[in-house]
Amino acid sequence: MLRKENVAMNRAPFSLTLDKPAPEVGNRVLRNTYMLLAATLAFSALTAGVSMALALPTWMYLVSVIGAILMGMFVLPRAANSSAGIGVIFAITGLLGLGLGSILTAYLALPKGPEIIATAFGGTALIFLGLSGYALTAKRDFSFLGGFVFAGMMVMVVAIVANLFLQMPALSLAISAAIILLMSAFILFDTSRIINGGETNYIMATYGLYLSIFNIFVSLLQILGIMGGDD
Repeated sequence: MLRKENVAMNRAPFSLTLDKPAPEVGNRVLRNTYMLLAATLAFSALTAGVSMALALPTWMYLVSVIGAILMGMFVLPRAANSSAGIGVIFAITGLLGLGLGSILTAYLALPKGPEIIATAFGGTALIFLGLSGYALTAKRDFSFLGGFVFAGMMVMVVAIVANLFLQMPALSLAISAAIILLMSAFILFDTSRIINGGETNYIMATYGLYLSIFNIFVSLLQILGIMGGDD
C-alpha cells in the first residue's frame, strides 16, 4: 500500500449569499468557466506527463500544493479581474500537475497501479459530470451548502494535521472519503453560484471547480491505494 498523507488544497474564499443578475450573465460565466476548466485540466495532464517522464520525487507533490495554495491565496485574487489572471490560473494548475505526476509515478510502481489510476480517473469524471449535470438541470439553489462546506473545511484541516502525527490508515481512509463528500458539495455549491450569479468571475469559478476535481481525484487514489493492500 502506498502511504501518502492526503493534503487537500484550500478552496478560494466565497460569499454565502447569491445575487440574481440577468440569466445571460450566468450563462456566459458558466460557458467561459467550463472552457477554461477544460484547458487547465488538459494543461495539468501535460505537466503531469512531464513530471512522470522526469521521474520527479514524491515530495514534489507537497511542494506543488504549498506553492499553489500561496498563489491561490495571494496572487490569483489580485489578478483575477485582468488578463494576467489567465496566466496565474495556468501557473497554479500546471504546478499542481507537476506534483500530481510524481504521485502517479509512485502509484504506477504498485502491482495494481494502472488499475488504481484508471479507476480514480473514471470515478472523478463520473462524480463531476454527474453533479454538474444535476446542478444544471435541476437549477436548484444550493447556497444552503455554504455553511456546511465552510465548517467541513475546518474539520478536514484539523483531521489532516492530526493524522500527520498519528499516521493511522483508518483515519486516512476516513479523511479521504470525507474530502470526496466535501468536494462534491463544493461542486454543487459552486455551480449553483455561477448559475444564480453569486460568482461572476470565471477565473475564480474555474479555480474553485478545478480544486474540487483535483481533491476528489487525489482522495480516490488514496482510498484505492489503501484498499488495494499493497505496501
